[in-house]
Order: sequence, then C-alpha cells, then structure tokens
Amino acid sequence: QVQLVESGGELVQVGGSLRLSCAASERISEHALAWWRQAPGKEREFVGSISWSGGTTYYVDSVKGRFTISRDNAKNTVYLQMNSLKPEDTAVYYCAADRLTFRAGVGPDPNQFGSWGQGTQVTVSS
Repeated sequence: QVQLVESGGELVQVGGSLRLSCAASERISEHALAWWRQAPGKEREFVGSISWSGGTTYYVDSVKGRFTISRDNAKNTVYLQMNSLKPEDTAVYYCAADRLTFRAGVGPDPNQFGSWGQGTQVTVSS
C-alpha cells in the first residue's frame, strides 16, 4: 500500500493562496489521485481529482475556479493550488490514491481509494 504524505498547510488570510503537496512513497503514475478535506464537526468532503495521466480533473462546485489539482509523475507528487481562500476552506486536507489503475477519474466515493495521507491543516483567517 502506497504511503502518502501531505505538506504545505498553514494559517493564511482570507483571499490568500496556498499550495499543498502530497508525496507518495512509490510510483503512482498509474493511479488517479484526489484531495479531500474535513472541517471540524463535519464529514470528510471530496474536493477534486486528477486522472492518472493528468489530462482530466474534476472539482466540486464550491472550489471550482479557485482550486487547481496537478501532478508530477516523475516526482510521485500531486499538488493542490488553492487561491482566493475563504474561511469555509478551513479544514484538514487529505490526499488519496485510487485503489485501481488507469481510471480517468475518481469521484466522491471514499471506497474508491486505497491509500490516504495523514492530512495537513489549512486555516483561513478573517
């Protein structure tokens, strides 16, 4: 099972930007990847995903136009660029890897994912 480690979370002001990284312990170029988040007292929420090739991305409406997912398969790393941050973006952010290979995309079903990171805290202050 691949190990995933997120980084880049911190305290940022409203309207600011952050880039989260998620590094894998082994090659993940054949797996779609996704970002999830969990705010205090709420269920884990799907944020978006990127296909194994990087050619297809999907975002939930609340982050569309503000967040961008990208990947560097040579570095076994996936990124989440977050712009125009809002207080409601405050959460622990997790990356996850599709349990299957070569799928164009994965959606909001957590059972599709076989590996999860430990999370990184993002706090947006007003």
